[in-house]
Amino acid sequence: MGILDFLTGEFIDVIHWTDDTRDTMVWRFEREGHEIKYGAKLTVREGQAAVFVHEGQLADVFTPGLYMLETNNMPILTTLNHWDHGFKSPFKSEIYFVNTTRFNNLKWGTKNPIMLRDPEFGPLRLRAFGTYSVRVTDPARFLTEIVGTDGEFTMDEISYQIRNIIVQEASRTLAASGIPALDMAANTADLGKIIAGAITPLVAQYGLTVPEFYIENISLPADVEKALDTRTSRGITGNLDDHMRYAAAEAMRRGGDAGGAMGAGLGAGIGLGMAGQMMPGLARPWGRAPQSAPSATPPPPPPVEHVWHIAEKGKTHGPYSKAALGRMVSDGAFARDTLIWTQGQDGWKQAGEVDELAQLFTVMPPPPPKG
Repeated sequence: MGILDFLTGEFIDVIHWTDDTRDTMVWRFEREGHEIKYGAKLTVREGQAAVFVHEGQLADVFTPGLYMLETNNMPILTTLNHWDHGFKSPFKSEIYFVNTTRFNNLKWGTKNPIMLRDPEFGPLRLRAFGTYSVRVTDPARFLTEIVGTDGEFTMDEISYQIRNIIVQEASRTLAASGIPALDMAANTADLGKIIAGAITPLVAQYGLTVPEFYIENISLPADVEKALDTRTSRGITGNLDDHMRYAAAEAMRRGGDAGGAMGAGLGAGIGLGMAGQMMPGLARPWGRAPQSAPSATPPPPPPVEHVWHIAEKGKTHGPYSKAALGRMVSDGAFARDTLIWTQGQDGWKQAGEVDELAQLFTVMPPPPPKG
């Protein structure tokens, strides 16, 4: 190589970065000895920023554009200023390219359930998960606070820390929201905005921002979901007596199909007996006059004993049987104005207004009228 080629090599340098990955946040332009030539061209593309580090100190940040690196506009000394060192400058400079585009579809989720006090179910555990995006807004701070001298920094190296921040704020927000668990699905957008607002100042300390944050799902533990499904199914069945009649008829129909002649005859006999009670004349053969038969009225079903829930100071407890409420009256823990509720009752009522419980208070006189 001739002296002209050598000098030309000292004068010309092209510095740029094209990224073909999806997770690289910072990449250091590698030069032998970290030497930047005089008159080098620095190309910063859209979605990038270039951080110039000279002698270990951050010197400048370049936004998208084309730049000529010269001593008259840069605080650096190039090899041309040191002929006595044989083009081996003792001053080292580095350029870090920072990806300022969004890193999308990043996952977050609660590793452990969130403990909260639900206004309807009481103490409850919830899990939540979703997605978010991250973007570098302050390349200089991001380089000094997070990257350091790492020559190639990826999203995976900081995503764990960001997830920890998100889970912390999500747990605090959900627990303090006061929204019933059954209504949280309708409020995920508002809850997401609150969590994103709490995250923003924390990640800003790293030179980052979270432009998008989504809650995809808030779920209950499997056992609680099973109990909730049972409660929902019980509510859908409506009147219990009608549901039992329908279930019995369906069971007899299925038994008649699969149980053979004996099962069919038994099912038919029971079915006709029930039909005869509900629709007189259906159980006898057509055209035959009704025959007198000794009436055998079956005994009525035993009365269903109600159990009662009590509401005091914004909380509910129970259920209690009528006998248990009677003992509570004797102890002074249950009074006429105590709010109670049982299955089939329209809202909460005072115990003294319910006929079934009013007799519990006959042993004690009612409170005197206000004079």
